[in-house]
Amino acid sequence: MARIREIKKRMVAVRTIQRITKTMQMIATAKFTASLARSRATRPYTDRIRTLVAQVAAAAGEVDSPLLNAKGASGREIVVVISSDRGLCGTYNSNSLRAAHRLIKERQAAGKQVEVFAAGKKGLSYFRFAKISVAETVDIGDKPSFEQVQELAQRLMDQFTAGTADAVHVVYTRFISNSRQVAEPMQLLPLSMPAGAGDGAGEKVAATAVYEFSPDAATLVNELLPRAVKVSLFQAFNDSIVSENVMRMVAMKAATDNASGLGRTLKRDFNRARQARITTELTEIVSGAAALE
Repeated sequence: MARIREIKKRMVAVRTIQRITKTMQMIATAKFTASLARSRATRPYTDRIRTLVAQVAAAAGEVDSPLLNAKGASGREIVVVISSDRGLCGTYNSNSLRAAHRLIKERQAAGKQVEVFAAGKKGLSYFRFAKISVAETVDIGDKPSFEQVQELAQRLMDQFTAGTADAVHVVYTRFISNSRQVAEPMQLLPLSMPAGAGDGAGEKVAATAVYEFSPDAATLVNELLPRAVKVSLFQAFNDSIVSENVMRMVAMKAATDNASGLGRTLKRDFNRARQARITTELTEIVSGAAALE
């Protein structure tokens, strides 16, 4: 009797958990759809402005900008780590924080003083546990606006151009497809512009048109470069939010499926225990009746 009661309690608990995980899966699916639409809407602009900067720089020839060249005197670098505020999203946070920890150790081994900017409560908790000091916490939320990211990017550029930071890195989770998300570091500053300029994806871009600059090329490039930094950082936040939501959706679906399987197993055990109890009672009744004869 005690075993039947215990199994029944577990069945109720598993059904409750299954309803919760199913609801969380539906919420994550809705958030993923919305965040994916935002990320896809900003991606063409991000890619286009990188290509435009590359083409203008290629047409202008040698252009000097404070965002292209590190002064390299402070020995200090900034690492912005993007994580989530909530858990239950599979390996999203662990992959991102592992990549961040690896990058921090590499830069420290190179003799750099690394300051961490933590975006997300999970990252902040991790760095406290790992006894890595956090210079600043960044509160962007799960619906980043360009104004929020622009303010952060401007502060990073100010520190870089002032020479108080030699480089700025961003560790984020790049969204590739629903089944693939990659946690990786991105060098935000100094901007890398290969000889002949590049499109932001490692390919060289030649000047495809003859430009007449008004104002001069240096003014135009110096106007476009900060915008390229801002939209690159904004895209990193958007990609991270999409990756978080899709990984939470997958994790909650797996949890729901596991709860469903466990519920079936418990129901089978419950039926077997109940049948064994009925058989035992029938045996006792028959035995008692036989003893009275």
